[in-house]
Amino acid sequence: MAAANWDHYGELANVAQLTGLDAVRLIGMIVKAASTARMHKKNCRQFANHLKLIGNLLEQLKISELKRYPETREPLEQLEDALRRSYILVNSCQDRSYLYLLAMGWNIVYQFRKAQGEIDRYLRLVPLITLVDNARFKERLQDIERDQREYTLDDEDREVHTVILKRDPSDRDAMMLKKSLSCSYPNLPFNKALQKENEKLQVELQISQANMDVSQCEVIQHLLEVTETAASSLHEKDSPVKSPNKLALVPYTGADNSNNNSKGHTIDKSSR
Repeated sequence: MAAANWDHYGELANVAQLTGLDAVRLIGMIVKAASTARMHKKNCRQFANHLKLIGNLLEQLKISELKRYPETREPLEQLEDALRRSYILVNSCQDRSYLYLLAMGWNIVYQFRKAQGEIDRYLRLVPLITLVDNARFKERLQDIERDQREYTLDDEDREVHTVILKRDPSDRDAMMLKKSLSCSYPNLPFNKALQKENEKLQVELQISQANMDVSQCEVIQHLLEVTETAASSLHEKDSPVKSPNKLALVPYTGADNSNNNSKGHTIDKSSR
């Protein structure tokens, strides 16, 4: 469910610019995107450092030459496809809604784990040892295999992740959310940050509606309600956040555990 949503978002994010780029250039783009991530900074950095090892290895090869032969072309193309998806994942940690990235925190952690495993698997399919027979090259291959990165949520992100999923947040929870959101938009006052989040969540909602993803729509509706509740608490006559034409909102009660998988979160419908 959630993975399909990420793929579709990538289609909207001008993936055409990635077509034709080889693995080394794609890795360079991922490393650059990781350096500007607003969310999952540590995961992005871990992922980028692993890809640097692979990039250093591939730079020794003439990839254009390898693509002339089916036994090397096919796994290289699969590797490049995986790197394109990885760029979408890392770049999304800069561009997508802050609240959405928090709500989907463990799912995104899973996506990083999945991406590294997939990339390493395709790299192993390329018969590199038969192409370059020297000790230094083999040592670098072994370094990549041993480089098993740990992807998780930081303690602070984990705490805020729990807060935004609460049905009835406390005043302390509201202050924590305000502080976290303000840090994510350091150059904007809080009301403008809420407006920006609301706009981004509307985009997320349109994507999920286009995919007919009911579960995702419910999550995003809950997050929209969070922004509207926060905006109303400012006691402004003219709130900068416009209330959307929304469906009946339901409390979001996704499980909070590091073993979350690609099935994503669910909404408790018992309150309906």
